Amino acid sequence: MFQRLIGQSPNFEALLRSARMVAATDVTVLVVGETGTGKEVLAQALQQHSPRADKPFITLNCAALPESLAESELFGHRKGAFTGAIGNQLGRLQAADSGTVFLDEVDSLPVALQAKLLRFLETGEIQPVGETQTSRVNVRILAATNSNLQEKIARGEFRRDLYYRLNVVPLEIPPLRERMGDIQVLLQHFMRQFAEEHRLPEASFSKVALNRLSAYHWPGNVRELRNVCERLSILLAGRVIEENNLPSEIINRVPAQKPLFDLPELGIDLEKVEMDLIRQALNRTNGNRSRSARLLGISRDTLLYRMQKYGIS
Repeated sequence: MFQRLIGQSPNFEALLRSARMVAATDVTVLVVGETGTGKEVLAQALQQHSPRADKPFITLNCAALPESLAESELFGHRKGAFTGAIGNQLGRLQAADSGTVFLDEVDSLPVALQAKLLRFLETGEIQPVGETQTSRVNVRILAATNSNLQEKIARGEFRRDLYYRLNVVPLEIPPLRERMGDIQVLLQHFMRQFAEEHRLPEASFSKVALNRLSAYHWPGNVRELRNVCERLSILLAGRVIEENNLPSEIINRVPAQKPLFDLPELGIDLEKVEMDLIRQALNRTNGNRSRSARLLGISRDTLLYRMQKYGIS
């Protein structure tokens, strides 16, 4: 399954190394990544390379669950527990006993249900809706989110204690824009795959088209790239794909300019940076203030004002 995770960028290879180590354990994993990065594919790979590979694997998209049915889906219910409960229903956790449950978009669970999931993670016990007794279930939990859980915790939308229970081993999948070197590898992989799948001659990209695709920011990540490849492999089978054959959102996008300065994660002291740049300009021009001002892109009067402000002679 790990072979389905295509990429050679250092940050992606580091993720895969961590994932392979984690897969062989029974630890709870929280997969974090934007929409389309491949969170479910990674979860499947973790399960397939785990000691529970031949046991049940159940996926539950928490965002697709109606709030009124979420508890019943996860923990099950007994006949007559609520209107419409015409029989006993096994919950996903119990159905996956001895196996693995993947909770996709786990941040979408109602807060009240988060408390019940936390209790399960702590005790291994479940209590179906309408049942008075608890029972033990042996299940490994893999969870995924495309949200910033710290922000959700701050807004009271996600329990901090549940976050710590799920975040035993976090695996963060980098977005495609942070592994641009993988774009051409992915394009070649998917064009070959869809040509074989649809029994069509393989299409190829012109150099200009390839450059345009490599410069695109791919907001939908690998899923978007995959869909573009499937469309082009069918519509332009066996042909050389030119720039004008690409989807309009790729052709018409204005390339983003690389920032002149990357702000460090921990921030900066802006005044110190400004003082340092002024001193560098003065040193480079041997103290000539007019030339220093031109180097800094400001007027001479502004330079003199800032030198006085910072006590630079």
